Amino acid sequence: MALKIRLARAGTKKRPYYHIVIAAATSPRDGKFIDVVGAFNPMLPKDSADRVKLDAAKAGEWLKKGAQPTDRVLRFLDKAGLAKRDARNNPNKALPGKKRQEREKAAADAAAKAAAAAAPAAETPAA
Repeated sequence: MALKIRLARAGTKKRPYYHIVIAAATSPRDGKFIDVVGAFNPMLPKDSADRVKLDAAKAGEWLKKGAQPTDRVLRFLDKAGLAKRDARNNPNKALPGKKRQEREKAAADAAAKAAAAAAPAAETPAA
């Protein structure tokens, strides 16, 4: 059975609160879990000490047993010093999509045509 350390949502609508749980990889997000190792409250400021509460001893034991953390939980474990998270770099993320690139190219072509049409008209002297 593959184990995951992941977030299980609690709280109300527009007021999220998450429990950090150990669950089978096949169980649903808010479904059956094995153990609770902490909590995450995204409504608190990022520098608040109560934003992430993590039982480091329990989490370390589950990591030794082979539980795989999700990306978000891995950030918490890295900050606590329990696991190493490699920094990611996606330089293509900030690039515009295909349709926007096509629109920008069409606008540039139209501007070039307008400039080319205006240039000869300016060169011919008015009689």
